[in-house]
Amino acid sequence: MLVVNDSYPGPEIRVHRGDTVYVNVHNQGNYGFTIHWHGVKQPRNPWADGPEFVTQCPIEPGTNFTYEVILSDEIGTLWWHAHSDWTRGSVHGAFVILPNENETYPFPTPDADQTIMLQSWYNRDFLEIFTTANSTGRAPPNADAYSINGHLGDTYGCTNDTIFRMQVDYQKTYLLRIINAAMNEQMFFSITNHSLTVVAQDASYILNFTSDYILITPGQTMDVLVSTNQNIGQYYMAMRPFSDGAFPATNNITTAILQYTNSDVGGLNNSTITLPSMNDTNAAYNFTSRIKNSNVTQNPPFNVPTDTDRRVYIAIATNNNGGTTFRASLNNVSFLAPRIDILQAYYNRSINGVYTEDFPLNPPVYNYTGELTGFPPGTSLGTRAVVLNYGEAVEIVLQATNFGAGGGHPIHLHGFSFYWVGSGIGNFNNITDPMSYNLVDPPLINTVQVRRGGWVALRFFADNPGVWFMHCHYERHSSFGMDTVFIVRNGTTVGTSIRPPPASGMPRCPGT
Repeated sequence: MLVVNDSYPGPEIRVHRGDTVYVNVHNQGNYGFTIHWHGVKQPRNPWADGPEFVTQCPIEPGTNFTYEVILSDEIGTLWWHAHSDWTRGSVHGAFVILPNENETYPFPTPDADQTIMLQSWYNRDFLEIFTTANSTGRAPPNADAYSINGHLGDTYGCTNDTIFRMQVDYQKTYLLRIINAAMNEQMFFSITNHSLTVVAQDASYILNFTSDYILITPGQTMDVLVSTNQNIGQYYMAMRPFSDGAFPATNNITTAILQYTNSDVGGLNNSTITLPSMNDTNAAYNFTSRIKNSNVTQNPPFNVPTDTDRRVYIAIATNNNGGTTFRASLNNVSFLAPRIDILQAYYNRSINGVYTEDFPLNPPVYNYTGELTGFPPGTSLGTRAVVLNYGEAVEIVLQATNFGAGGGHPIHLHGFSFYWVGSGIGNFNNITDPMSYNLVDPPLINTVQVRRGGWVALRFFADNPGVWFMHCHYERHSSFGMDTVFIVRNGTTVGTSIRPPPASGMPRCPGT
């Protein structure tokens, strides 16, 4: 299994808001990969964003590359991960952005913090899982198990299982930095007998609310306060997947322990774990509906577009090409990764045939969440981009469909945080549905879950020039084509244009 610095998860990076961070990545493995700084907007600097064959070619074995990670207004918890096929399953870690010296938290300063990474566990190499699925045309398998901070917990019965223990003191407040690094699973998470106060999501503060559990989708991060105000003892931290599609996840509960100082070892009982059931859609959507933006001064200035210059309407589907070949698509286009990265071709202008600028801005017309009889399930392959002008007010509507398993999708946009202004059930209506948009306190996030049989609407200003990937954060979908690229043209000044590539050069593309 490919890991970073001999650890799983990889090393945690701690910085302050507005820092610029240089990370030198040496590839001592057997195949190429890249690193993405998930949720970092990288203003004018797509060269360090990381998605393979989108903004760079892979770092080949025996070589190294230095990423210049430029922070702006992000605050709280993000993460980094490989962005090459399925390699992120074992190559990932936390990226913690602390307040500046003159800043405070918008809540009482916690006594300590702890990163909690929720992970998928496979008994096979992650790259081998992808290459086998790709060669056979069949969907990849479910995870064999799940882990918390690299530990399987005590529910699987394996002889070498270990359990993560978080040592805490009585009557303290801890900030949990929870990251869903799982490959294909949304996760419920709870701590027995302890309430969770959610204070941030995707490196932006939200209106605080308290819940017995959270729901977190792949790619998302949540900052959660927990008070250790129960009887001194040991309490389960636990997670299980939430699944709303016809291809359900592996329904396992995975555990860790919140252990009070001076508590006796033992005394744990699986019956004390309280989590919603795997298909509890009410629990899932009741939780996400409570997430609202906060107007605290520590957040970026509120800047949701009230009118838009461009709407991109995207239908999300899993497809079946040639009878048994598994594909996934956006607007019936399965993204085909080129062999030369798109950013290099766009920036240099002299490299042709790498991509086209004709991604459809509307999907084919059919009853997306209804009866699909008669509509062909196939898809076309292509490297097709959406081109935006600098400064445009953009709306993206993401529409789930009933193709394939018909479940939900976590969609992540690189280079931006966006306002999640609307959602609903059924097919999006561009006349009536915008009337229900929340333009008062929509959450500012970078990854959004499109629920089964529904839609979401996102808004942002295209004020970050570059080439930016958008994709499903289920690897079984992204690696089979549920992706596209947004190209934001330069503005009229140097300060609104893409920075030049690093003077030390970019990783060479295969065959060049």
